[in-house]
Amino acid sequence: VQLVESGGDLVQAAYSLRLSCAIAGISFNDFSGNVMGWYRQAPGKQRELVADIASLGSTNYSDSVKGRFTVSRDNTKKMVYLQMNSLKPEDTARYYCNTDRSMATIRTGDLEVWGQGTLVAVSS
Repeated sequence: VQLVESGGDLVQAAYSLRLSCAIAGISFNDFSGNVMGWYRQAPGKQRELVADIASLGSTNYSDSVKGRFTVSRDNTKKMVYLQMNSLKPEDTARYYCNTDRSMATIRTGDLEVWGQGTLVAVSS
């Protein structure tokens, strides 16, 4: 599996960004049946899960982004998106996506393969 994140940028607080994640090396059926997760890692901190979306579309968000971020998926394109609104300086981090059949694995983030991530920097 190859994961390519894009869309990060330097923006001012309250602005919006949309991150994209292209996933290759996976069949349509596997992609469709997998859970997708968006993670972030701020400097000096551990990587944390901020949003996940199950195969049938149910979503979950960390408390820190709930109400501001929206995760979505396009199975036909094998893409996952993270719409980030009302950005705050504390959202500054490198953002990563990942995928697995198991929600439990997505929730722990115990995955071997990661992409390069995309950097989001929010100024006050």
